[in-house]
Amino acid sequence: MLIKVMILFLLGMAVLAMFGRLRFPGKTRLDAARCKGCGRFRIGKGPCACGKDHG
Repeated sequence: MLIKVMILFLLGMAVLAMFGRLRFPGKTRLDAARCKGCGRFRIGKGPCACGKDHG
């Protein structure tokens, strides 16, 4: 019984890993909202809070 539980757990983890590799809609938009210099999210159209204008 314990072996069956372990196998099901490992299969579940493998399925989750496959879904985690998929590209979800909106990922490119979220990446575009980050500062290329520091990696923080930019809010609005102004420069980043780090002081660098990395669009």
